[in-house]
Amino acid sequence: MKNILKFLKGSELTVLLIVLLLFLQAYCDLSLPNYTSKLINVGLQQNGIEYAAPNTIREETMQALELFMPDEDVATFNDAYSDEDGDGIYSLKNPKDIEAVSNLLAMPESVYFQMSNTEYSEVSIEDIETAINMGLMTKEQFLDGINEKIASYGNLNESYLNQIAVAFVASEYEGQGLELETIRNHYLYTVGFKMILMTLFMSITAIVTGYFASKTSAKIGKTLRESLYSKVMKFTNAEMEKYSTASLITRSTNDIQQVQMVIGMILRMVAYAPILAIFGIIRVVQTRSGMSWIIVVAVITLCALVGILVAIAMPKFKQMQKLVDNLNLVSREILTGIMPIRAFTRELHEQKRFEKANKDLYNTQIFTNRAMNFMMPIMMFIMNGVSLLIVWVGSGRVDAGAIQVGDLTAFITYSMVIVMSFLMLSMISIILPRAGVAADRIVEVLNTDISLNDPKEARDEEIKNSKGRIAFTEVSFAYPGAASYALENLTFTAEPGQVTAIVGSTGCGKSTLLNLIPRFFDVTEGSITLDGVDIREVTQNALRSKIGYVPQKGMLFSGTIESNIKYGGEAISDEDMKDAASIAQAEEFINEKEEKYASTIAQEGSNVSGGQRQRLSIARAIAKKPQIYLFDDSFSALDYKTDLKLRSELMKRTQDSTVIIVAQRISTILHADKILCMDDGKIVGQGTHQELMKSCKTYMEIAKSQLSERELSENGGAL
Repeated sequence: MKNILKFLKGSELTVLLIVLLLFLQAYCDLSLPNYTSKLINVGLQQNGIEYAAPNTIREETMQALELFMPDEDVATFNDAYSDEDGDGIYSLKNPKDIEAVSNLLAMPESVYFQMSNTEYSEVSIEDIETAINMGLMTKEQFLDGINEKIASYGNLNESYLNQIAVAFVASEYEGQGLELETIRNHYLYTVGFKMILMTLFMSITAIVTGYFASKTSAKIGKTLRESLYSKVMKFTNAEMEKYSTASLITRSTNDIQQVQMVIGMILRMVAYAPILAIFGIIRVVQTRSGMSWIIVVAVITLCALVGILVAIAMPKFKQMQKLVDNLNLVSREILTGIMPIRAFTRELHEQKRFEKANKDLYNTQIFTNRAMNFMMPIMMFIMNGVSLLIVWVGSGRVDAGAIQVGDLTAFITYSMVIVMSFLMLSMISIILPRAGVAADRIVEVLNTDISLNDPKEARDEEIKNSKGRIAFTEVSFAYPGAASYALENLTFTAEPGQVTAIVGSTGCGKSTLLNLIPRFFDVTEGSITLDGVDIREVTQNALRSKIGYVPQKGMLFSGTIESNIKYGGEAISDEDMKDAASIAQAEEFINEKEEKYASTIAQEGSNVSGGQRQRLSIARAIAKKPQIYLFDDSFSALDYKTDLKLRSELMKRTQDSTVIIVAQRISTILHADKILCMDDGKIVGQGTHQELMKSCKTYMEIAKSQLSERELSENGGAL
């Protein structure tokens, strides 16, 4: 979770805007149940009359109500109303005072209404007035008796008095000749219109929030992919060996996708759910229904269930990404090695490997999905159980007059909002562990230390006009974590205008030596210099711009023949491209294709032969016109005739360049100006072919195993 939140750095303003929008959305969402309650309580049950204070009141009614009010309240009451038209109908002066006046009139109106209806009271108002006028009791004694009676109602007094007072206001309006249906419909339309506006505003905020949340999560996903790609591009062979290719692919795709999805959910749901839950609880408390304990029981049950599910599912989520890695690895190996699999009829074996990797992932996903599917019915049971419990408890309170039907409806809605909020959080708690693992895997790659770094004060200017002289001085190299050296105490010089060849048995370190020159690895001991400048003291870009490298395995990229040959830079012209193809002996098969240089090259060059791949790789290096050519056994897939012709043309192009060739075939390097013979990571001989045939036993054995007696007697003549 910590790493996921780190990814939000730089999007603080957008996150703040989203939170503000979520507050507005929550306000609208939580206002709707209150309006629903008003529709039921006021609009339907009270004929649209919300307050105990009438907007208009007759003069005789005012005088009657004064009997049930203390003298100080009578003055306030009279000040609140005025008869501007002189028709005996008094209007409320300031509508803003309606709540204060309602609190003042609730008790007098309810008492007056009950006493004016014989079915509710055996004592008439006239009897009370007569008793006060005759001195049988004072007005204060009468009011004290009423207050004692009302106090005996306990918690029901406020709700009870308001309902009776509203009934009084309704009868007063009827007495004035007003249509109660008109009042009710006006109230229903007004509240309904407000609900529509709230719904529209809530929808707009939800859309805008979703837009910014999606945009932010997509931007973070894009940034992570760019950062991960840039980081991997800086990886040396040492870092590439630490992570499998399949793992890096999974981290760049599936892991980032998981993080992106969860960030979108965090901004929409995780931020919204607490807001909704907190304000929902506040609204529930404000209802004063006495049923808040039901919410507490529901939330505790919900949290306990989620805790159990997370404890069960968490280990599986941590395994899932590794299983995805493994499935990608097996799939990639099978697709890459499809030809040898068929050649050795190992389809059944590879099918079993894939089925095992697939089944492991399947079983883990099934387990986690079942856990989540088990959660949903339990959640729905809790929600419906809460609704049932609220109706059961609330119906008794409605019957007792403690709350109204609208209040019960609002309470149920608020309860569902609170439970749904915790439900959203519980769903996130199931998904979040997997995203947390994915985020950790991404950060692991981003925080990987690069073993090869450019110097702070590079000496690039000193090699800007270099000749290309490469010198190894007592160079030793060991792979990271290896117990022994792969190369040991190498000293030699590769001069410009000369061909330096490296030959030896398989595994003796030839390719490793070549990889040290472009700094795919750094030397462990000793130094490599370019025209006297240590290659570790120049930037990798400056160094590699001087080099044309042809790897042992010809690697082509999906595109066209032209894009592959011009891969060395945008400055390569069409003329350079065709010249390079001609030197590499690739022009013949290119011209045979219908689209020639625009012909499509499939991924990894799978639609051309091995020899054609090598020739295109060589052409790519030649087209760059580098100062240093590195050929890592790049002629092995060529026939002898093509090999001879290619090397002949290549020598013409590289007369002023440094050429280093790693070869298995002696015939390929017979012409070399200097041959290094290696064995077990050491140089056991160096010189020309003739010199090594006399002085180096290892070289002599290699030559005798490959060349005929006639070829050996011809003093190094090339085939």
